[in-house]
Amino acid sequence: MARGGHNKVRDDEASRKCIVTGEAQPKSGLIRFVVGPDNQVFPDVLGKLPGRGMYVSATRKALDAATKGQFSRSAKQAVKVPEGLVEEVERQLARHALDLIAMARKAGRAVCGFEKVKGWLAGGEQVRVLVQASDGSERGKTKLWTPEGARYFGCFTAEELGLAFGRQSVIHGALATGGLSNRVVDEATKLRGLREVDGGDAASGKDIEAK
Repeated sequence: MARGGHNKVRDDEASRKCIVTGEAQPKSGLIRFVVGPDNQVFPDVLGKLPGRGMYVSATRKALDAATKGQFSRSAKQAVKVPEGLVEEVERQLARHALDLIAMARKAGRAVCGFEKVKGWLAGGEQVRVLVQASDGSERGKTKLWTPEGARYFGCFTAEELGLAFGRQSVIHGALATGGLSNRVVDEATKLRGLREVDGGDAASGKDIEAK
């Protein structure tokens, strides 16, 4: 409880306004930027850099707009926007999400491979996240389903998932419920916004009924 008997709002649930759209949303769904001593804009994917934060919606359209003058307007001063800033944000988001998946794997809270994932889905394991490679076989991917209450992500390549699971490449993966999986959901949601993944029912996050 905070003073006055009110529940304290978790930091990742606190709202901030996107400097491009003007819409307020939880900080967990926004990408934070700060201006360094040399007036250069830096992405703060982990939200730990000092300084006044500028928040942008996690879409390529919003980020592109921010690089075309919105950062300077928000900072109320001329700032330097480095070349390839949007691509750097995407790289950092992907790396952070994959690191979290790797941590879940090492903790025994994630599995990969079609049969293991299918076993979790069919065996009652509480799955929080189903991930499938964007460059994997669509036919193979439709044979798995997203459990009720779980989240689906198809915004990683097979090579990227391979890095997270310690293999050359991975097409199918699943994460059990837990704090790490919730953090993966936050980061993968932002990454999906940047990569603008679109596809069938599974890729759009809709549940596929078990056969």
